[in-house]
Amino acid sequence: MDPHTKTTTASREPSNGSGLTEAKVIAPAELFSTGIAGLDDILGGGLSRNHLFLIEGDPGTGKTTIAMQFLLEGLRGGHSGLYVTLSESKHELLEIARAHGWSFDAIPIFEMVPDDKQLKPEAQYTVFNPSEIELTDTINSVLEEVERLHPVRVVFDSLSELRLLARDPLRYRRQILALKRYFSGRDCTVMLLDDRTADIQDRQLQSIAHGVIMLESLEREYGSKRRRLEVKKLRGSAFREGFHDYSIRRGGVEVYPRLIASEHTSTFTQKAVKSGLDELDKLLGGGLDTGTSTLLLGPAGCGKSTIALRYAKSAAEEGNTAAFFAFDELLATLTKRGKGLGLEVEQHVHSGKLSLRQVDAAELSPGQLVHEIRQLAETKELKLLVIDSLNGFLNGMPGEKFLTMQLHELLAFLGQRGVTTLMTVAQHGFVGSNIDTPVDVSYLADTVLLFRYFEVAGEVRQALSVIKKRSGAHERTIRELLMKNGGITVGSVLTEFEGVLTGAPKYRGNPAGMQTRGARVNRSAADEQPRP
Repeated sequence: MDPHTKTTTASREPSNGSGLTEAKVIAPAELFSTGIAGLDDILGGGLSRNHLFLIEGDPGTGKTTIAMQFLLEGLRGGHSGLYVTLSESKHELLEIARAHGWSFDAIPIFEMVPDDKQLKPEAQYTVFNPSEIELTDTINSVLEEVERLHPVRVVFDSLSELRLLARDPLRYRRQILALKRYFSGRDCTVMLLDDRTADIQDRQLQSIAHGVIMLESLEREYGSKRRRLEVKKLRGSAFREGFHDYSIRRGGVEVYPRLIASEHTSTFTQKAVKSGLDELDKLLGGGLDTGTSTLLLGPAGCGKSTIALRYAKSAAEEGNTAAFFAFDELLATLTKRGKGLGLEVEQHVHSGKLSLRQVDAAELSPGQLVHEIRQLAETKELKLLVIDSLNGFLNGMPGEKFLTMQLHELLAFLGQRGVTTLMTVAQHGFVGSNIDTPVDVSYLADTVLLFRYFEVAGEVRQALSVIKKRSGAHERTIRELLMKNGGITVGSVLTEFEGVLTGAPKYRGNPAGMQTRGARVNRSAADEQPRP
């Protein structure tokens, strides 16, 4: 079924007396946009007209904000609306609207919360106090306002007061059913808000509503809350199942639909992605390939971020769009260190070819990060992406078991669009055999570039090697990585050493050769060599 349309079951009627029947074509139901692009995408286009929908969530999850966006979107489309508030005052609602930069003056607000003016005898409107009047009187007063205004979109905020007035679950259910029948006959779409303050989770509304959207707020031990939503049901329509992250910002709720890579296939021409370092490209068999992912694996400070920035700069120099998401290092430090190694990137940042993004894992949800990357790929024609590092990405996840699934979809999506992805992972430890990887995602990457420290003659050096490359041949050698004198150099093959990746290599070449590499021969290592 097309997720953007909804059809009802086709009826069959007799034709030409032959006993055969033919299908009667039913027009797709009209969909109302919620005013939130991500939510419309999840719902397959929006909410179907002339139905009743339930938005459930604890206090503070954004129900009121979503409802206001729903009515404002209707106003932009020429649909009249009505906001029925049973808990918050009109003044409070207008304050919320102003905080988001909205004008809510054109939306009628039917307030059923008494204030000082309404308590005076000369008040123009009757005061309905939920603790003193019957449920029927409350419902009738709302329906009178509906008859007067003839709204196309209606919001009830919230149902907790109606539930308390009903007292009896049966009476409460019958009243909601009566509301549903009343509004369906008036070609009106209704959004009910429920803050789930009942002692026992109420399933009555979920069974009555045409669609149910659940909002959740997950507590984290550090940082901001992680908010997510789930469409529990949507009768007769296809929708995107599962949880989807969202955030509440000035300007309203932003929803980040869960990425499904199979929905975003495209074609591209594969070519080599150069680093700007000839020896590194040679080590990689000519360079990386477009549409592949590369893992830069090694201890902290061994040059992973620098090499990734080198690729980003080279992509920008070729006229392609690149993005660098930094989790661990401040952008000011990154650019200053890059400048000291000949990696001036300011001009590419100003031209828009290189996007540098500082990511705070404590304030960002994984879904939001994936959404930002997806927007870059779809709107900015992103060609190269750097995530530095996955350790920071891991800290932004609720649990490690979700990381690989999220990464798999993201890498598949980027690969199908021809985006080259570089990801760094900082391993625990520096030298020797006590180096651990916090999360094993090497099997997800097409290429793995391994960085190591090693000791020679009292000096700590750096080496790199390609462990795997799915997209083609590569060297199986180990080369020295030098970052000094204002530049980056990938040296020749370390043929004279054995055990470089262990961190404590043995020198197997001519002792005089050590001098050419700028180091003195360690006497214990030299004694092991045969004299010429």
